[in-house]
Amino acid sequence: MWRLMQPSYAERFRTVAFDLVGSGASDLSAYDPAKYGSLSGYADDVLEIVGEFSEGPSIFVGHSVSAMIGLLADLKSPGTFAAQIMVGPSPCFINDGDYHGGFERADIESLLETLESNYLGWSSNMAPAIMGAPGQPELGQELTNSFCRTDPDVAKQFARATFLSDHRADLPKLATPTLILQCDDDFIAPMAVGEYMLRSMPAAELKIIDNVGHCPHLSAPSACAQAINDFLARRGF
Repeated sequence: MWRLMQPSYAERFRTVAFDLVGSGASDLSAYDPAKYGSLSGYADDVLEIVGEFSEGPSIFVGHSVSAMIGLLADLKSPGTFAAQIMVGPSPCFINDGDYHGGFERADIESLLETLESNYLGWSSNMAPAIMGAPGQPELGQELTNSFCRTDPDVAKQFARATFLSDHRADLPKLATPTLILQCDDDFIAPMAVGEYMLRSMPAAELKIIDNVGHCPHLSAPSACAQAINDFLARRGF
């Protein structure tokens, strides 16, 4: 999913891309439902990867819920990360009072029920909507294929860990310089979410990208790279 952006950064940094356990080409035998029932288990994995490959403070780049995984890893091990880059992040998907996460709880429960009863049908319908990018339908098909390759039981648990999580209280704790990349038309992480995060985090910047959908690292990689490069340059990287 990072193939359009990773090569240029590999010229300047040691880059490490990885699949979350239970997805992609990860070792399915390593999947532990107890460990991965919350995002905390994935954050522990991130710290193991950093410990294996990094020789100093790292820059974590996470998309969507993986941005929250990066946040949790940072809070578990202060000083490990020099910066956080969050692409389409959301600390909470469910509307709550004045907080607009994009979905009512009943919407999320319905989504999870559909996923439980018909995972492949859910994937075929949801993936193109999540991708957006109306002018690039091949990207929607790519995401559909990726979803459909995931073990349904793993995907169901991951969806619950994702859509029912609430990490709003963790945002003010993150002192690491953070770039929030927000698409101007994203029903998964609407503009109000990025604005909320900016207000809640002590060292955050918000950059709005002109893009339809939730995956600008695939549908608008040049805009993402420009925003990231500007952020890194201001931070002396």
